[in-house]
Amino acid sequence: MVAITEFQKIGIGVMGFGLFFLLFGVLLYFDSVLLAFGNILFLTGLTFIIGFKRTAHFFFQRHKFRGSFFFLGGVSLVLCRWPIIGMLVESYGFVLLFRSFFPMVLGFVLSAVNIPFLNGFFSNSSSMV
Repeated sequence: MVAITEFQKIGIGVMGFGLFFLLFGVLLYFDSVLLAFGNILFLTGLTFIIGFKRTAHFFFQRHKFRGSFFFLGGVSLVLCRWPIIGMLVESYGFVLLFRSFFPMVLGFVLSAVNIPFLNGFFSNSSSMV
């Protein structure tokens, strides 16, 4: 079992608040202040969870440069009060950054939920990896 430090616990809470503010900002018709606050909290929470050095290494890897550019560019567009365009650019960057995690997350969700119809459907079409 992995021990979770106090900074990581704080980071989980901060990231949770960031996701809440992002969701709330989208629900309130792309309120730029809530989205900006959510983005700042999300990135701060990620830094608390995995550390500053690993966060910088994750965002500035050579093969993830385009995803980092779009994600951080979207964050800066939201901070400049262009929330709709910023969230679209940020979403595209998020998909580019985390596309290698999606099969793992999908496998975890399917094993945790264990829905027979969906589990059989996705196990037959797993040739994308």
